[in-house]
Amino acid sequence: MHNKTKKGNLPNLIIIGASKCGTTSLHYYLGLHPQIYMSAEKELNFFNSPVNWNKGIDWYKSKFIARADIFGESSVGYTHPFRKGVAERMYSIIPETRLIYILRDPVERIISEYVHNYSDGVEARSIDETIKDFGTNTYVLRSKYFMQLEQYIDLYPKSNILIFTTEEMYTNRSATLQKVFEFLNVDATFNSPDFYRLKHESSMKRRKNNFGLLLKRISETNIAKIFSPDLRRNIGRVLYLPFSDRIERPVLESGLRQRLIKYLEDDIKCLRDYSGQEFKDWCV
Repeated sequence: MHNKTKKGNLPNLIIIGASKCGTTSLHYYLGLHPQIYMSAEKELNFFNSPVNWNKGIDWYKSKFIARADIFGESSVGYTHPFRKGVAERMYSIIPETRLIYILRDPVERIISEYVHNYSDGVEARSIDETIKDFGTNTYVLRSKYFMQLEQYIDLYPKSNILIFTTEEMYTNRSATLQKVFEFLNVDATFNSPDFYRLKHESSMKRRKNNFGLLLKRISETNIAKIFSPDLRRNIGRVLYLPFSDRIERPVLESGLRQRLIKYLEDDIKCLRDYSGQEFKDWCV
């Protein structure tokens, strides 16, 4: 293992997305492996945030002070459709890093992101109203997986990119994590009972609350300086859970759903051709 240094290390693993596809769970599971150190704060957003990028490499390295063979972070914003130059910045600093892109049925991903935003109070429209215009719609474009992956394909060799699905991870977690460990060249026989405990709240029905207001209030206090963003988010959920209402998963109007599937077909075909995977359980 690498020796612990005061300045830290550059990561050799980046989970680049996708949003609402189980990256939080994967980040947690990988961090259980004795040869892997995952950043304490999940979303470092070094390569896509001008503020964090301007903090410099030493700031980034300081997030990985540990002994490990693999140092990793997870920032789904690295595959955000409207943020340009992310892959180029990443390649300029860590050209040999390994990339993991975890995906799910693209329509289900859209619905999950909508439910997340609606429950947090940042989305008030119906789901049909929210996604009816496809061309510049962030919900929809985040499910154009190949479009977002192309920037990395142009720079990183295929052998450095691992693609698998949320469906795989939750139906056959042990085999999926073994595949990930083999990709990272760490002990693939490692197992943990914590692999089978629910980590992410998406496994439960979400609740409508005043979460957005709570986060704003928290950010205006000294709590923001004490706790990480992930921890502040979890504190908010606990505080508001007793006063919230359950949200039923919305159903897309059938015509809109079929139009959405048709819109995503070409992108998913390119993804299938590149990856060699069928994604046979997907609706697209």
